[in-house]
Amino acid sequence: MSKFLSSAMVVGFAALTAHAQAAITVTDDLGNQVTLAKPAQRIISLSPHVTEMIYVAGAGDRIIGTVKYSDYPAAAKNIPRVGDNRQLDIERILAMKPDLLIVWMHGAYERQLEMLHNSGIPYFFSEPHKLDNVAETLLKFGSLFGTEKQAQVAAAEFRQQVQQLNSQYQNKSKVKVFYQVWGKPLYTLNDSHIVSDAIRTCGGENIFGKLATTAPVVGTEAVLQENPEVIITGDSKTQAVSGVEQWKTFPILLATKNNNLISIEGDLVNRSGPRIIEGAKLICKALEQARQKRDKTVAQPQGKK
Repeated sequence: MSKFLSSAMVVGFAALTAHAQAAITVTDDLGNQVTLAKPAQRIISLSPHVTEMIYVAGAGDRIIGTVKYSDYPAAAKNIPRVGDNRQLDIERILAMKPDLLIVWMHGAYERQLEMLHNSGIPYFFSEPHKLDNVAETLLKFGSLFGTEKQAQVAAAEFRQQVQQLNSQYQNKSKVKVFYQVWGKPLYTLNDSHIVSDAIRTCGGENIFGKLATTAPVVGTEAVLQENPEVIITGDSKTQAVSGVEQWKTFPILLATKNNNLISIEGDLVNRSGPRIIEGAKLICKALEQARQKRDKTVAQPQGKK
């Protein structure tokens, strides 16, 4: 009898150990631990950058709901919508019975996200602040979805491209940059945002990086006073007139004088997802062109006497 009990205990212990090993735990961008008993199969993405990362991590076919502006890759356009950047359909989200919510926090969502969090559905908060954080998130998603191999390949490729930009531009002379999110009112971003990390990677300096608010409103006079060498706007694909146009009326600006007014597709920079590496490359290219213009001005030959 004792042998039988002993054997049963061993089997039971092994089963418990196997169950414990099957549990998946990762830490989200708020520092909270997210634990799943098994890889997520029914995922709701509440941000466009999250949707893009889920696809790259290998689980796009498991997204059962997302928000209005999740339009990349093309397959994401067919996912049922559960709200937009102003309002979520809480009842619909709960009725879908997701086993994982992946969210991004902003003011309009805060109260609603608390309701979802209190529902007991596992909840991962995503907000990468640096380029390297994108690769880290891909690896975490790979763990949560059980798609580690695909996520590891994607993360390694992303990191390699970041390292290449670092190696190429970190020792270059600094370029003062104004990044414009929106023109009326005039929104920019501080150094806590991933866009500023891309600017730093390219050897640039965000002129409003030290401001306390992540997305502060600034005045035209403040931009003129800082006199950036490059102005970059993140324009939407449907925008009729580029945001840089308003700066052409200020010829005293160094960026205007040297024709360093740059428009980049906003989705490549404002979304903290895998495509931001393409946006970073465009920023680096713009800053390098500004350096070359500066160098040519300095190196202009003197006329003959």
